[in-house]
Amino acid sequence: MELDLGLVRTFVEVADTEHFGRAAGRLHLAQSAVSRRIQRLESQLGVALLERTSRSVVVTDAGKTFLADARALLVAAEAARRRLTAHQRLEVAFVPGVSPSPVVAALRADGHEPDIGMRRVQWYEQGDVLRTGAADVLLGRLPIVGEGLRVEPLWTESRMVLLPTSHRLARRSTVQLAELADEPMVRHDGPVAVSWDAEHNIDPRPDGKPVPTGPIVRTLEEKLEYVATGVALTILPSSVSTLFERDDLVVVPVVDAPPATVALAWNDDRQRLPARDAFLAAARAMGR
Repeated sequence: MELDLGLVRTFVEVADTEHFGRAAGRLHLAQSAVSRRIQRLESQLGVALLERTSRSVVVTDAGKTFLADARALLVAAEAARRRLTAHQRLEVAFVPGVSPSPVVAALRADGHEPDIGMRRVQWYEQGDVLRTGAADVLLGRLPIVGEGLRVEPLWTESRMVLLPTSHRLARRSTVQLAELADEPMVRHDGPVAVSWDAEHNIDPRPDGKPVPTGPIVRTLEEKLEYVATGVALTILPSSVSTLFERDDLVVVPVVDAPPATVALAWNDDRQRLPARDAFLAAARAMGR
């Protein structure tokens, strides 16, 4: 007999909660899906594991016998997964302002000891670093473009406009997008520049007007120099605005700008790695 651990885990959740609905919530499944899983497991085992009433779920005698074995199976499977994880090297890519170290700390606190390499990438490298296999998983920012990639939003952050200290808005506590309507914004270079400009320059603006064109850049450092000399401005996610400190620059919150999104991404076409799955689970937990 081949037991599906997913079905076994579902049975343990129902037995622990004595309720299909609560078990469904823990498993992030529909209640009907939980019921079907239990029926499949009972069919495989040839015994009734649960007695269902209109108000409760009771574990049968056969179910109580199997429950102890089910728990042992899940513990053994988790231990095997962690042993595999510890022997794998996981390459994690990240963009400026998005740190993977809290995820790694959460993994280790949970008993995982993966061998992790960390690689800082630029915005235009996000898709390529996964496509080529240089990284197994990415903590990046939308948009993340590439064939075969899975992208999963984690959290959002507010936006700041970067200004030279001599700018008319530099002493303001907040600004609105309409006040930046006539300001040139730096542009991005590369195959995904159009989608990146649309997202990070908020172009076009909510009123439909295009953003005045500024110089083309590829790095944060180039943005800083163009803004400092008064050639153009740039809008940054709030975490990026904490990465530098200069006397000739200031950041001001843009109160009506849509938030920037931090996301997980990985190549779904590549071999599945237990270490990557563990990293994804830890990152998702932090993003809730």
